[in-house]
Amino acid sequence: MNLSLPRRGLYALTPDHVGDVALLVERVLAAIAGGAVLVQYRDKSASPIEQSERATALVAACHGRGVPLIINDAVELAIASGAAGVHLGRDDGDLSAVRKMLGDKRIIGVSCYDSLSLARDAVAAGADYVAFGSCYVSTTKPNAVHCPPSVLREAAQELSVPIVAIGGITAENAPSVVNAGASLLAVIGALFDASDVSAAAQAFARSFSPTLKS
Repeated sequence: MNLSLPRRGLYALTPDHVGDVALLVERVLAAIAGGAVLVQYRDKSASPIEQSERATALVAACHGRGVPLIINDAVELAIASGAAGVHLGRDDGDLSAVRKMLGDKRIIGVSCYDSLSLARDAVAAGADYVAFGSCYVSTTKPNAVHCPPSVLREAAQELSVPIVAIGGITAENAPSVVNAGASLLAVIGALFDASDVSAAAQAFARSFSPTLKS
């Protein structure tokens, strides 16, 4: 199934240590029910066997609802699971080579941290979206490079692909990030740590209200 990349909305990133596959799928589906338009399977602690099982289950669940499932870092896992695409960090391989492996139909996202130059290069090499962050202090990556709002603004003005913001984003600060230029909000903790994941997703989705003012 080839799913197109949403250009605006909540990008749900799965946390480590969620529990078994059924619980992970349940929480991801709750995020989708609340308005998540894109999901990334990100799991730094599971074994390769567990990652394969979880990725396959999430692809079935997300794609069954028309929501693309992206795999973090692992190109081979993205191919094997039938995922909609892959997200690449600084050390995750050459984008052009990955594009040849995945073909033109799958989505490739790239982490650009606080660098507009990296984003330009990524787009020129075929990235479908670029991600900037950490926008705020992140509990997932407390030592991550800080990305100021000015970078999001410049990227949104210059680049034609969706701009993803990540790092410490909450329902309270999300509107400011959207106003700065983000078209997709990548969220882990503030979404999946919530007692009601669906309600938390709805709160993030409201950040994209057409009546939002800067």
